[in-house]
Amino acid sequence: MASRLVGLPAPAFEMESTKNLETLDEKVSLADYEGRWLVLFFYPLDFTFVCPTEITALSDRYEEFTDLDCDILGVSTDSKYSHRAWIHTSRDDNGLGEIKYPLGADTTHSVSRDYGVLLEEEGIALRGLFIIDPEGIVRYQVVTDNNIGRSVDETLRVLEALQTGGLCGADWKPGQKNL
Repeated sequence: MASRLVGLPAPAFEMESTKNLETLDEKVSLADYEGRWLVLFFYPLDFTFVCPTEITALSDRYEEFTDLDCDILGVSTDSKYSHRAWIHTSRDDNGLGEIKYPLGADTTHSVSRDYGVLLEEEGIALRGLFIIDPEGIVRYQVVTDNNIGRSVDETLRVLEALQTGGLCGADWKPGQKNL
């Protein structure tokens, strides 16, 4: 299991996805995001309790990411069919409803394994979040326990800090000067 990817080329991937929600025939790959920033995040399972809060929170603020030339891709080891069923389930019923970015189906577990977030014995991913720059280099990674949701505000803050290209001190916020 990889422990550090920061500063290294992001592991290449190709997997089935919900890019075309109706036909489910469009794969997603790292190459699709070449030349743009990418927030790649892993979550454990569809139809759970913490996961939809993160997925919908990122979707609700998707335009803030695209304004920063950044795409989002969520990944779990569930199938594209499970992803579609979850998207077709309303938020009121613990579903996702419509979301603004695709979900990748890592059914072979290879992507989760390559990014060092796979719990082999359970066949699910930890909550891993990676920010990949337009050249395909991992610039940020955080992996947490599956009981803890991630902060969209913090993800945006880190993305903007990385995009400054400079030194950003503790609690740096967008608009502040670099060190």
